Amino acid sequence: MDYNPRTVEEVFRDFKGRRSALIKALTTDVDRFFQQCDPEKENLCLYGFPSEQWEVNLPAEEVPPELPEPALGINFARDGMQEKDWLSLVSVHSDAWLLAVAFYFGARFGFDKADRKRLFNMINDLPSVFEVVTGSAKKQQKEKSSVLNHSSSKSKSNSKSRVTESQGKLIKSQPKEEEEEILDEEEEDEHGETLCGACGDSYSSDEFWICCDLCEKWFHGKCVKITPARAEHIKQYKCPSCSNKRSRV
Repeated sequence: MDYNPRTVEEVFRDFKGRRSALIKALTTDVDRFFQQCDPEKENLCLYGFPSEQWEVNLPAEEVPPELPEPALGINFARDGMQEKDWLSLVSVHSDAWLLAVAFYFGARFGFDKADRKRLFNMINDLPSVFEVVTGSAKKQQKEKSSVLNHSSSKSKSNSKSRVTESQGKLIKSQPKEEEEEILDEEEEDEHGETLCGACGDSYSSDEFWICCDLCEKWFHGKCVKITPARAEHIKQYKCPSCSNKRSRV
């Protein structure tokens, strides 16, 4: 059968959609995902679709399947281990499945060595599902941020110039307004490392963000359905994952 050729960018878009779906299942929709993984049912798999929708379902019946299949029987271990460890295990298998699907497309559409390398580099620039679900991506960024802040605090200054060691560049004396603008840009660069705990995408200054007071993860307001107006009336914000954990205890 002849297939129409697909580009690296198209396969990467497919990967991003499926990845967002899996992250949603394991974070913001975790309570619904938990309930659907009943150990009394048959072997179940977690599927992510390019439309950013997820589904828990039985594996495909045809052999070989149209696409690589996710890990089989994720529901059986649900009640046999700590929820956090179970979600981490599912997220690791989800990462493996995402790569399998992406490189299946790469092989099917005849990607050469350069295309495969470019596809992997694009994928590798995103935090893995495991890193987002466990918060390790956020932890790495916080550690990096603290190193930058520590370095900045040691910056030497005099009346003519100021060196910001963390940025490795010389900033000459500026009017106060310009200095404040430079500091704002540096702060935005630093926050640009922050990742949404729901979708895994990076911080953007033109979007509303909110931080969970329990797990300290940051979220796009739109991902957790919190508006700036609503946030003003919240004394202690708990993300969906933390809220669901407390309700099940």
